[in-house]
Amino acid sequence: MKLKKIVGKKLKAIRLNNDMTIQHLAARSKVSSNMISRIERGLTIPSVEILMKLAVVFDKSINYFVEEVSTTHEIVHSSPGERDTTVYDDSDNMHTESFTSGLRDPQFMSFLCTVPKHGTSGDKHMHHPGDELIFLLEGQLQVTIATEVYNLSSGDSLSFKSHLPHRWDNVGDGDARIIWTLSPFTTI
Repeated sequence: MKLKKIVGKKLKAIRLNNDMTIQHLAARSKVSSNMISRIERGLTIPSVEILMKLAVVFDKSINYFVEEVSTTHEIVHSSPGERDTTVYDDSDNMHTESFTSGLRDPQFMSFLCTVPKHGTSGDKHMHHPGDELIFLLEGQLQVTIATEVYNLSSGDSLSFKSHLPHRWDNVGDGDARIIWTLSPFTTI
């Protein structure tokens, strides 16, 4: 089944199971009702930011929306070269392999990311609910959080609240390899 259809089907099912109208979900998630309708009909794949906003409303992870229940497990073992790529994968700026893909409704997501030389998240800062942990295995990564700039080298880690505006750039001479962990939930 195509990703658009999986996300749409799961969103509609959880919305209806929670006796929620599209308008109510739009108000709670701050995602337009038009966008929610397009997602549910399988016409578009939402951005990570939109998916996170929707996930928070239902106290779910992004993985809940992109994986089929029949393919998830309570234990997942993966080896290099066998891991699934993710919605974060972008051939120009970051290759992302999931450590948690296939885990039934995880409370966190963790990835092995390879950011090529000059790879960037873009000029625009992103923000979303939850927490992030970056552990740099090799290379150099510059992370800007609000107005603070952090220059990470091999072995460095950085943890922060993801609601703070943030962005990143590979400022090294080669690839940066990173273990990136996200917890997309907020305590209400």
